[in-house]
Amino acid sequence: MTDIQTPLPDLRCQLGEGPFWDQPTQTLYWVDIIGKAAFAWKPAQNDFQKWTFDSLISAIVPRQQGGFLVALHNELAFFDPETGKVTPFVAPDGDHAQNRSNEARVDPAGRFWLGTMQNNIGPNGEAVEIIEHSGTLNRVDADGTITRFGDNIGISNTMLWSHDGTKMYFGDTLANRMDVYDFDMTSGTPSNPQLFCSVEGRGGMDGSAMDCDGFIWNARYGGSCIIRFNPKGAVDRIIDLPVTNPTSCVFGGPDMTTLYITSAADDTDGSRPLEGAVLAIETGFVGAPCHRFAG
Repeated sequence: MTDIQTPLPDLRCQLGEGPFWDQPTQTLYWVDIIGKAAFAWKPAQNDFQKWTFDSLISAIVPRQQGGFLVALHNELAFFDPETGKVTPFVAPDGDHAQNRSNEARVDPAGRFWLGTMQNNIGPNGEAVEIIEHSGTLNRVDADGTITRFGDNIGISNTMLWSHDGTKMYFGDTLANRMDVYDFDMTSGTPSNPQLFCSVEGRGGMDGSAMDCDGFIWNARYGGSCIIRFNPKGAVDRIIDLPVTNPTSCVFGGPDMTTLYITSAADDTDGSRPLEGAVLAIETGFVGAPCHRFAG
C-alpha cells in the first residue's frame, strides 16, 4: 500500500470532502466545501464533471429516483445535473443559524444523516475560529421527516454502519473520540453510545470508510495519514500520505478495493505539491458500498 496514485493530477481542492462511490455507475463523487463545487469522475473513461454552487457544499449523493441530494451551507436540496436546477428540500439544522453542514452519509436503508458544526469558513474562504460546540446530528427520511439524535457537537465526522446493521459509528473531532452505537436498522435509531477509539498525536479524526472485514479506515486531518482500526477500536496499521490534511476516504473501483482519499489545501511552505489532491491506493481489501438516498 505504498503506491499512492494521484488519478487527477491537475485537480486541487481548497477543502476536498465527502467522497461517495456509486458502484452501479462506477462513479466517484466528492466536493470542495470552500470552493463551492461538486465533482464526478468515472475512472474507466476518465470522464470528469464539475458543478458550482452559490453556497458552501459538504456532500453530494445520488438519489434512487435520479439526480442528487446536496448538503449546502444551511439546508439540503435536490440538484438536477441536466438543468443545473437546485430545489430546496429541508433544513435539518435550521434552528442553529451559526452552523453549517459538515459530515453526511446515507445509511443502508437509504436515510440521509447530516452532522453539522459551527461555521468556521468566512465569506472569502478564510478560517473562522470555532468557539461553540453547537453542532447537531440529524436523520432525514425519504419523505423529508427530520429526527435529531445529538447536539453540543464540536466537529461532526465519520458516519458508518456495520455490515449486519446493528452498529453505527459517529465521531466528534474536537472531543477526539469516535463512538459506536447500538443501531436499529428498521427504525433508524442509534442508542447506547460507547467509546470506540481515541488517538492522540496523529492529527484530528476526520471522515472514514469501512471494509468488509469491519475495519475502519480513518483520515487524520493534520496528521498526514490514514489509521486503520480493527473492529475492537485498536490501531491495526498507519498509512502515511503525501498530504498534510487528508479529510475523508471511500472504497471504490470495479472490485471495491481502491481507497480514494480527499484532502485539503495547506498554507505552509509549499513543500507538498499534492495538498488538496484526490489520492488513490490499491489496498487489497474489499470495501463496504455507499448507498443512494431513498427520497
